[in-house]
Amino acid sequence: MSRQMVRPGGRSARVQASVHAAVRELASEVGRDALTVPMVAQRAGVTPSTIYRRWGDLQELLSDVAVERLRPETAPGDHGALPSDLAAWAEQFLDEMASPTGRSYIRDALLGDPDGSNAGQCSAYAAEQVDVILARAAERGERAPDVETVMDGVVAPLMYRILFRPDGLDAAYARRLVTGVLGPVGR
Repeated sequence: MSRQMVRPGGRSARVQASVHAAVRELASEVGRDALTVPMVAQRAGVTPSTIYRRWGDLQELLSDVAVERLRPETAPGDHGALPSDLAAWAEQFLDEMASPTGRSYIRDALLGDPDGSNAGQCSAYAAEQVDVILARAAERGERAPDVETVMDGVVAPLMYRILFRPDGLDAAYARRLVTGVLGPVGR
């Protein structure tokens, strides 16, 4: 009993980790569209009812896994100046999100998200990364827009184009968005 008091959520975290790992492994082995809750449960070593209780259905589980996969693993690179920091980040964001895997994760994150919390979490990941870049620029004494300006002027159009108008998406487009938000700056 005292062990439970020390580690609340310990089993819950282990279940989540094993189920997420099972989804990732099975998706790469049999393909995402072939996944079933019983198949995931068997691989994860839990009962299907555990998955249904926690996630509701397969789509919500896939959404939860996708949000976790969309979480950035590293801080944005420091290239010495705001325009180059933001352009490099926007290009990397575009590369990751516009890849077939990235698009699949975005779709899964949104499809199994009845209350919008997963979309909000994905947005928060991007905003946190932008905030790091802008704080770094402020420390260097550079003038920087606020996070929402960058989200509206860079992230939002990138996501719209990734989801609905992917043709012509490239690094130059990402850089144009950054220049549009920051204004022309000598490099």
